[in-house]
Amino acid sequence: MIDEQTDKPKPRSSFWRELPILLGVAILVAVLVRAFVLQTFYIPSPSMEHTLDVYDRVLVNKLVYDFRSPRRGEIVVFKAPTQWTGNPEGEDFIKRVIGVGGDRVVCCDEQNRLMINGQPLDEPYIFTENGQQDPPADTEFDITVPPGRLWVMGDHRSASGDSLEHWQNSQQNIEVATIPEDAVVGRAFTVFWPIGRATWLSVPDSFDAIPNP
Repeated sequence: MIDEQTDKPKPRSSFWRELPILLGVAILVAVLVRAFVLQTFYIPSPSMEHTLDVYDRVLVNKLVYDFRSPRRGEIVVFKAPTQWTGNPEGEDFIKRVIGVGGDRVVCCDEQNRLMINGQPLDEPYIFTENGQQDPPADTEFDITVPPGRLWVMGDHRSASGDSLEHWQNSQQNIEVATIPEDAVVGRAFTVFWPIGRATWLSVPDSFDAIPNP
């Protein structure tokens, strides 16, 4: 005798019933990633040319500085101090970290290079136009970065509202000129748009030779 089993139709979930749940999960994941891990920023000014051009879009790692402090040579997005913008709600700025807490930054040596802790810094990324490169600074200075703060500068030195400009405008107040580490939103690590300019934003090798203070 042969037993026959009848296949019963299995209940199927409705796609339209599940769609709102899937969309909700996707939105929640996107919000969490944007809030805690990665965020995109566009470049509104020429202060980082031509490492970053106006309207470039960069991807920022917001998690990395939960585990360590910013390092020299990294490009960071940060909430600019009120003294820099006049906006109490803050504005996002993007600059390169030149000096960290304890560093002595001096302009300049005989070859017109910044000196960090006595070591000259070659800066091939500084803005160049028609074969003429911006000077590393438009005035001589000799500062020591306070602990927990950062001295930041734009790669387009002649068009950047950065630590040097605010040091000059504040009668050489180093607290006004530097930014606190906890104001840093994250590290810009790649240009992803436009496609033709896509590149990694790595730390230049010249920073490897800088000794600790």
